[in-house]
Amino acid sequence: MRSPDLVWYVSYGSNMHADRLGCYIAGGTAPGATRAQPGCRDGTPPRASRGTFLPGGIYFATLSPVWNGGRALYDPQLPGEQAAARAWLVTPGQFADIAAQEMYRESDGDLDLSRVLDCGRVELGPGRYETLIHAGDHEGYPQLTFTAPHRADEVDPVAPSAAYLRMLAGGLQEAHAWSLERAAEYLAGLSGAAGEWTAEEIVAACTHDTAA
Repeated sequence: MRSPDLVWYVSYGSNMHADRLGCYIAGGTAPGATRAQPGCRDGTPPRASRGTFLPGGIYFATLSPVWNGGRALYDPQLPGEQAAARAWLVTPGQFADIAAQEMYRESDGDLDLSRVLDCGRVELGPGRYETLIHAGDHEGYPQLTFTAPHRADEVDPVAPSAAYLRMLAGGLQEAHAWSLERAAEYLAGLSGAAGEWTAEEIVAACTHDTAA
């Protein structure tokens, strides 16, 4: 299969937020993060973006040193769920560079996308974001995302930090035009956040950050 000229990078975590994704594209440190990103080899902004949904669901697990809490991961087999996401139209090279930065390493070139486009799922390694998933096509371009190789019920949940939830809530508001209250309700219901954060507490954390 010929490599596409562009792909939809489907983000369901902090990269739903335009400012956060901008750090992955052009380099920089997002508000609340503890790590600077080097950026992509091609710093061109995404050609387009749109709010979308993925089958399955999002959960918080494993500890992120960037956010000091659980990180968002995608499980396409979570029953009865739907994962809110944002799709960015980027080059395959930018997608490869974003994936490399998510693994805290330098890019070693473009990814061979032929296997994931053929099979729908490919594990490039055991890392938290080394499993590629082809979530169908949109307007002639493949929709690609990455996650961990395990399912949600195979790891212990880890509560996300306030800074991380602020970034996710902002991304959901941008992508889906949701109110802060709706974004907070969605996040509070995800495994890892449920029982640790209420929707009201998430709203308060986001409002406090804005006021500061």
